[in-house]
Amino acid sequence: HFPLLFQFDPDNTGYISTEKFRSLLQRHGSELDPHKLEVLLALADSNSEGRICYQDFVNLMSNKRSNSFRQAILQGNRRLCSKALLEETGLSLSQRLIRHVAYETLPREIDRKWYYDSYTCCPPPWFMITITIVAFFLYNGVVLDRFVLQVTHPLYLKNALLYHPQLRAQAWRYLTYIFMHAGIEHLGLNVVLQLLVGVPLEMVHGAARISFVYVAGVVAGSLAVSVADMTAPVVGSSGGVYALVSAHLANIVMNWSGMKCQFKLLRMAVALICMSFEFGRAVWLRFHPSAYPPCPHPSFMAHLGGVMVGITLGVVILRNYEQRLQDQTLWWIFLSIYLIFVLFAIFWNIFAYSLLDLKLPPPP
Repeated sequence: HFPLLFQFDPDNTGYISTEKFRSLLQRHGSELDPHKLEVLLALADSNSEGRICYQDFVNLMSNKRSNSFRQAILQGNRRLCSKALLEETGLSLSQRLIRHVAYETLPREIDRKWYYDSYTCCPPPWFMITITIVAFFLYNGVVLDRFVLQVTHPLYLKNALLYHPQLRAQAWRYLTYIFMHAGIEHLGLNVVLQLLVGVPLEMVHGAARISFVYVAGVVAGSLAVSVADMTAPVVGSSGGVYALVSAHLANIVMNWSGMKCQFKLLRMAVALICMSFEFGRAVWLRFHPSAYPPCPHPSFMAHLGGVMVGITLGVVILRNYEQRLQDQTLWWIFLSIYLIFVLFAIFWNIFAYSLLDLKLPPPP
């Protein structure tokens, strides 16, 4: 019904009056998704200028929202009057799954309804699943040359993917180390967290944004190791996993009253305990490596690098569902800080190792 809007805007100004807009909704609202109709009515009632932007209507119908559109809804006087998405009945299994994901990740009812109406599973959450599958098969097939998981096997060091301080000039290692793991317990926890947290986040926010947080956490993790733990290797996807999990937990805390997921306090406690256990284990093994098989254990600094990315860049991304990040001041602030750290770490790797004359472990 886009041409109908032009009939209400004969002068081609790009706006129509809210009165005419409501009239249009009354005539054709039954043909829209109920949640989109509700949002359009909220947009009309919240507008203080007495007119509606044509582009806002187009954005809504094409499942896109500008920052001004969202502010008009969130700052409006009209409250959503229909029943909550959680109260709807007669949903199929896939619809209940989408609703569950919405309540797990989004703090505002209007965002949850928007996501519920807009999600099509095209494309599916391929990034986190692909990363997990590749890490699993590389650990089994390439590293151990067998499909039997073992605990802390020394062969994890003997490959071209992990980060090692003696081989830091091979730049790909700052990223590819995520595919190598030190043992079954290391691989297992990362796989579980990637699937339980990463897949729902990717379903809501898309592969581009979630992969950015994940990769930024991975790079920050290896660079943090090269700066703060200069003699240690690093393996595992903990940098990316901790970036996603910490961003998700921080977003829940910052929107505590709006998050409607069940048992959120208990689940947060369990997640924090698991993360703390893995981090404590990594710290212990870093300074008390196992005697058999004899091998240096990877650094724990990648965990901290991932957390820092998660509570800065990650939170900004998760808090701005379907919004343009370039319109957010905090996005540019945290992105600038991240890029400054990356540049600092690059120069540190070029000059600091030779100046400090460190005794590095031999390459694998």
